[in-house]
Amino acid sequence: MIDTKEIKERYILVGVETGDSTMEASLAELADLLATADGEVVGTIIQRLESPDSATYIGSGKVEEVKRLVEETGATGIITDDELSPAQMKNLEDALGCKVIDRTTLILDIFAKHAVTNEGKIQVLMAQLKYRQKRLMGLGTDLSRLGGGIGTRGPGESKLESDRRAIRDRISRLNSELKEIENNRNTARKKRSKNSVPVAAIVGYTNAGKSTLLNSLTGAGIYAENKLFATLDPTTRSAELPNGEEILFTDTVGFINKLPHNLVEAFKSTLLEAEYADIIIHVVDSSSPHADEQMKVVYSTLNELGIKGKPIITLLNKCDKPESNNNIIRDPYADAVFKISAKEATGFEPFLNKITDILRERMELVEIILPYSMASYEARVRDEGELISEEYLENGIKIKAYLPKALAGKIKKDIGL
Repeated sequence: MIDTKEIKERYILVGVETGDSTMEASLAELADLLATADGEVVGTIIQRLESPDSATYIGSGKVEEVKRLVEETGATGIITDDELSPAQMKNLEDALGCKVIDRTTLILDIFAKHAVTNEGKIQVLMAQLKYRQKRLMGLGTDLSRLGGGIGTRGPGESKLESDRRAIRDRISRLNSELKEIENNRNTARKKRSKNSVPVAAIVGYTNAGKSTLLNSLTGAGIYAENKLFATLDPTTRSAELPNGEEILFTDTVGFINKLPHNLVEAFKSTLLEAEYADIIIHVVDSSSPHADEQMKVVYSTLNELGIKGKPIITLLNKCDKPESNNNIIRDPYADAVFKISAKEATGFEPFLNKITDILRERMELVEIILPYSMASYEARVRDEGELISEEYLENGIKIKAYLPKALAGKIKKDIGL
């Protein structure tokens, strides 16, 4: 009988701890990333330095230690916790005689593995090509040096793509395709804005439970798994608030510490769903001992994207887990903080009521008599506002409702108020 079970690639994780870093937590996350890429950790080595060595990332003595560990464990290679320069990568490969990949390459590989839609695949491919483009000077023109496996999924390794001009041309074509997709996304945003349907963007650290929350709120049925970057492609679904008002919830790509800049750039149109949203729902894994650090990463990424001044509701998710009781989590940037369990769909009512309250702030309470000649406005009142009461009188329809300020102003102007 032939064993067809796939053999996992085995890696040693290598990190440089500087004075302000928490290397154990960072390497634990790197191990989770490797597991998501279907790899296995067989060893961990930490070097304490003021800053990474410019030639080999770690000192020469540690290089020898890593080499011995590679030989003892039969590891496929090593993964560094920071992005390596072309020179650092080449020097380590020459010294160790095994595959060397960095955190950025690993994250790009995971994105390539999980991208499903055409947009997602183009975005990942763009990020990979830009990453490899800047490394051509240090690596020469051979992009096939790694062989197969983790870190090599995506744009392919043909000789054509190893040429700088070919990569530039391909990036240019991908930019055109992304621009067309972005235009379609902008059209959809304008349509939503015209219809006055409020939008809440769900953001958070990867694996905080964003997709599970969207499923519980809307029955979206999107893929959700206890893995980093289980889903990449944004999903927008409608739901009804307690007052009957319609709202759109949009899931976004998860954030992570040291998220490659090329990925942020490539996924910018997707991540900017948060910029066009009325409210930001920040999902936090309250069971994680590193929740505070993860929140900082989320806000840092939002700032990098220029997303500021939005109402924020922070949801401390996974409160059903015992570990969540051990963490005291504060969010000074949030307008409100609530404990929930997205998986069990508990604790939703308070935060949905808060969304209603926030949305009402952009509404105006209107009490008018709408002439029957303007009865067509009644449908817009129902669709775009929150109707409290209506009464049919001899001279028109007496309406009391919360309306978007723009609509309220238009109706009052047409009535002559």
